[in-house]
Amino acid sequence: MHRLALFDLDGTLADRQSALSDALTRLCRSRALSPDAELWLRIELADRATVNDFARLRDTYGLEASAADLWQEYVDLMSAAVTCRPDVLEGLAHLRAAAWTIGIVTNGASDIQRAKLAGTGLSDLVDGVAASGDLGIRKPDRRLFELAATRCGRSLADGGWMIGDNPIGDIGGGHQAGLRTIWLRGRPWPDGLPAAHHVVDDATDAITILLNETPE
Repeated sequence: MHRLALFDLDGTLADRQSALSDALTRLCRSRALSPDAELWLRIELADRATVNDFARLRDTYGLEASAADLWQEYVDLMSAAVTCRPDVLEGLAHLRAAAWTIGIVTNGASDIQRAKLAGTGLSDLVDGVAASGDLGIRKPDRRLFELAATRCGRSLADGGWMIGDNPIGDIGGGHQAGLRTIWLRGRPWPDGLPAAHHVVDDATDAITILLNETPE
């Protein structure tokens, strides 16, 4: 029996924050950006990044490089800097061996999210990916979860799990999609949001829960 597990990417499987800091340090050095421009980037890209951010950077600070070139350099630097811990990769491999279908549901531009998946080695362990840039919608929109399930060759009607660190996007969205949920604690939990089915400190703890759900 195949079961579906959908995972968030940033902050759940991959460490975006340390990669972001490293990538921006390298980008600012490469482009000889001023301290003001670097601070602007770190604030604007704290939660998400798109090519439009680099168009605004270019206009604000009078840079000669095109927004597309700046964005591509950022994508390349992020894919090189982002990491997924070996124990998490190993856990996902165990899930696949236990006949789980694994998908990624992530907010973010399609090119950078897929570059991160390739850079971390996650691409080889997942069956389907849905990024918000694919449809121009973001979690908690149910359609993004539906797209992920479809790309995994599955249907939300068959149920499954959503694992993530964002209470509204991942857990609230997962509930709306009819999925059971596992929350990686860290962010404040909003008042009035239904509780996750499980609360853990790490993605490996979530994977252990799923493995224990596997039928004999």
